[in-house]
Parts: sequence; structure tokens; C-alpha cells
Amino acid sequence: MFKLNGTIFMPPVLTLIGIPGLESVQFWIGIPFCAMYIASLFGNSLILVIIKSERSLHEPMYLFLAMLGATDIALSTCILPKVLGIFWFHLPDIYFDACLFQMWLIHSFQCIESGILLAMALDRYVAICDPLRHASIFTHKLLTQIGVGVTLRAAIFAAPCLILIKCRLKHFRTTVVSHSYCEHMAIVKLAAEDIRVNKIYGLFVAFIILGLDVVFITLSYIRIFITVFNLPQREARLKAFNTCIAHICVFLEFYLLGFFSFFTHRFGFHIPPYIHILLSNLYLLVPPLLNPIVYGVNTKQIRDGVTKIFHSKNPS
Repeated sequence: MFKLNGTIFMPPVLTLIGIPGLESVQFWIGIPFCAMYIASLFGNSLILVIIKSERSLHEPMYLFLAMLGATDIALSTCILPKVLGIFWFHLPDIYFDACLFQMWLIHSFQCIESGILLAMALDRYVAICDPLRHASIFTHKLLTQIGVGVTLRAAIFAAPCLILIKCRLKHFRTTVVSHSYCEHMAIVKLAAEDIRVNKIYGLFVAFIILGLDVVFITLSYIRIFITVFNLPQREARLKAFNTCIAHICVFLEFYLLGFFSFFTHRFGFHIPPYIHILLSNLYLLVPPLLNPIVYGVNTKQIRDGVTKIFHSKNPS
């Protein structure tokens, strides 16, 4: 590592300080974080086991739910081990390339989750607005293509963030990252060079993926609500609406937390830094925790699967 005019040239190691301003209580913050992580691992793994073991659940809605659960497990696992290493074991150092890789994984899984939520909204749209064609449209081949497509879209759009940092930014003011994990803007702001291109591309990815997904999901549900409210029978309206409740809850928790964290991080200059970092952590921890709970409470087939696994049968 070489210093030039007060800047650091290509640092091999960065230091994650955790939550700035709350260093003295990070040990205690790590306890609920760890509990949330364990609960999300258990809940999403349980969802995956239930969907895999029950052939009646091998339908598009539940297969998308399985994709969502797997993504939630991967997303939370990308950050929690290192966060707990900082909070509990005072291990803040991370190799620069490893930090970039973590950043790429985190943003890729965020985009994958957004793509899956869009696919789930389109599935509900076809199931309610054009039910006779649902089975012929949402085939297993299409589900595989959607899974591959949202993964490639996320990986390809997130990769330039990594490349732009690696290739454009050579001199850094400091190696101390005021964050508990490697987030794009937290790394970019360390640079002593012009970062406008990096910031513009980060905003471009956020709006072209998350922004457009929100628009299409919203339009899908507007069309769904119009169709549901035009159904002649009250029971049919309730049944159709109940199939969407869980997804609407998951959609709101993911995007509301995400956009609030995104805009406060970039434009909330008067908000204390620890608020930014706590919101960023909760954005990545709360959805994986709540998603299996929401679907477990609102989906009878999932509840039946949980009961089947844990209910001890009486010996005959």
C-alpha cells in the first residue's frame, strides 16, 4: 500500500467499523441480529423443505416462493457472518477484492429478489385475470427461464459497479469504511477521485431494475384489483384477494424498506450516520425474517405443511 499526497494507492485491505457512533453497544446489537438471522434461516429452509416434499405445491406460485426463500438465505448469509465478526470478535478487516465481491453478491441478490417479486405479481395477474391460460403460460420451462433470466439480469447489471470501482478508482482518502458491510456507495465515497460516473451508474441500476419492477408490479396489482372487484360473487372476490395478500405484504416490506434506506443514504444528509447503517442492515435482515412468517400465516398449504412436519402422529 503506497501513500501519495495524503491518499492511499490501491489499498489491499479495508476496515469495516460496523455502526459508526454505536461501537460501544455493537456487541448487544449483534444479539438480535443473530436471532433474526437464525430465525430467517430456519423459516426459509422450512419453506423450501415443505415445497420440495409436497408435490401438490409444485405450482408456479410456490416454486417462486421457493426461489424467494433461497435468495433470502443467500442474501442474509452474505452479510451476517462478517457483521457478527465485527460486532463480537473485533474482526473489521476485509481484503479489498473480497469486499468488492461481497458488494456484488449483495446487490445481485437484491436485484434477484426484486425480479422474483415481479414474476410472482405476473403469476397472480395471469391466474386472476386470465385463469384459463395460466397453466399453458406458466409452464415449468418458463419458470426455469424466469429463474435464469432474473439471475443473469442481476449479475450483469451489478458487475459494472465492481468493475468501475476496480478500474477507475485508484486513490483513496482512507481505508476505513463507515459501514458494517461492503455497500456500493460506502466504498465509492472513500475515493479521492471523481466518483460521478460510479454514482450515476448506481442510480441507473436502482431505477432500471428496482424502479421498473415496482412500476410493473403496481400496474399488475391495479389490473388485478379491477378484475377482483368486478367479480359478481363476494366469495369469489375474497378468495381471489386472499391469494394476493401475502405477496402484497412481502412487496411492501421489501420496497418500502429498500427505497427508504436508498434515499436516506444518498440524500438524508441531516440524518445521523448510525441511522443510515441500521436501516441498511434492517433492509437486508427484515424481509428474509418476515417472508416465511407472512406466507406461513396467509397460505393454508404452507400451514398444513408445517403441521405435517411437526405434528407427531399417534401410534396405530
